[in-house]
Amino acid sequence: MRIEEFLRISASLHGAKPALISGSRRLTYSEFSALSDRLAAALAAQGVCRNDRVLVFMDNCWEAAVSIFAVLKAGAIFSPVNASTKAEKLAYIIDNCQAAAVLTQAKLMPAASQARALCGQPFILISTEGPGGALPEGAVSFTQCLEDKPVPVRHGGVDMDLAMLIYTSGSTGSPKGVMMAHRNVEAAASSITTYLRNTPDDIILNVLPLAFNYGLSQLFAAVKLGATLVIEKSFAFPQAIFELIRKEQVTGLPLVPTMAAMIMQMRDLEPGFLPSLRYITNAAAALPHPHIARLRELCPGAELYSMYGLTECMRCTYLPPEEIGRRPDSVGVAIPNTEAFVVDEKGQPVPPGTVGELVIRGPHVMQGYWRNEDATASMLRPGFNPWEKMLYTGDLFRRDAEGFLYFVARKDDIIKTRGEKVAPREVEAVLHAHPAISDAVVAGVADPVLDRVIAAMVVSTDPALTEREVIRYCAGQLEDFMVPKMVKFVSELPRTDSGKVSRRLAAEHMGAR
Repeated sequence: MRIEEFLRISASLHGAKPALISGSRRLTYSEFSALSDRLAAALAAQGVCRNDRVLVFMDNCWEAAVSIFAVLKAGAIFSPVNASTKAEKLAYIIDNCQAAAVLTQAKLMPAASQARALCGQPFILISTEGPGGALPEGAVSFTQCLEDKPVPVRHGGVDMDLAMLIYTSGSTGSPKGVMMAHRNVEAAASSITTYLRNTPDDIILNVLPLAFNYGLSQLFAAVKLGATLVIEKSFAFPQAIFELIRKEQVTGLPLVPTMAAMIMQMRDLEPGFLPSLRYITNAAAALPHPHIARLRELCPGAELYSMYGLTECMRCTYLPPEEIGRRPDSVGVAIPNTEAFVVDEKGQPVPPGTVGELVIRGPHVMQGYWRNEDATASMLRPGFNPWEKMLYTGDLFRRDAEGFLYFVARKDDIIKTRGEKVAPREVEAVLHAHPAISDAVVAGVADPVLDRVIAAMVVSTDPALTEREVIRYCAGQLEDFMVPKMVKFVSELPRTDSGKVSRRLAAEHMGAR
């Protein structure tokens, strides 16, 4: 099934039911579907064709959800881009996927306009209006697109077509476009809603970016079932989020460890303070044992699911809630209609307790990386059948005698912070461009709130250069979650016996700071 059919079916079955709640805007399924029809027609009228790539460069808002389904209804491929993305990276993505259009917001137009000047790929720019209804120069009106009479777009696409191109930094530091077909996304959504036991009665709160899989999967799950999705931009003000949960009678709360840590610091919460919650999910990184215990104490009526996933297949494993007390360190078992096993360097299964690489087999595994055959070949390898490929995750795991899986470490140097993956080389490239920095290495160090944070060790040619100045410089060049939180100045970087800069030693030194 193609993903846009989720919305068409839910609109026919639950037309008058709230589909999206975003700030003061409430859209029923009929309204949601009609708006996406109009935008799809406008995209087609602007020249967007089947299999074209269209970027959705927006923060969490109803416009982003409408845009995603409009792109799909136009027969095109949507590529969600985080609102904090800088112009240089945005331009790279536009050029790399040869985007036909970019859908954005007035407040993000400075980055979009700069990207247009930087990249060599011409594209249509559609933006919401700014204050007073002003339309950014060179943009097509998003509002006008929603007011135009919809003309059905008959693109003839099938579920083997690509639905989504989602960029991830990967181990090389160069953004890679993960290709997900409609049938991949449908398989993942079906599996996730099965083990979470979602129903049309669920009301899911999403503060996770729609530009990333964990947040995006909330949208697809809700629309597939005809449930209600409450969209918020962030968890920066937890008390306001809690009030919203109570007001809207939210039943599902997806969170990441950073959010859990913020909850742990709040001393005025009483058990049962969110009585409507039926379940809580956690991904991105494991929760510390005290956080698990506190969440279960505060939300006794909610089941807590620990999960593991990656962009290349959306979700891999989940821990059944009844097991979390017995094995809180485990990320569980393979999600429904999936196989997950641990192999050695030759690709052979290893016995329980032995560490090896996690391999995923299932219909939700990506099609590969956009125009990157080498990276695709390293991740997708021959499967059990001649026609299939299995996903070699690059992550080290072990399993116990009962088959439950435990994350051990990553094979590469990727740093996961605030629920996102950061390639150290991307940050190092920015640091090396600073005129007063001669050398630098970046690593992840432990943090009691964020689990891990980005730390930089630099060699400076200017004794007056300060930590604050380096952090401010990086903030102007990088997405928020990639900016170092600490900077240590040294006369030389730690190196291995072979003379290579040692990221491991740098992390140890900075962690001991």
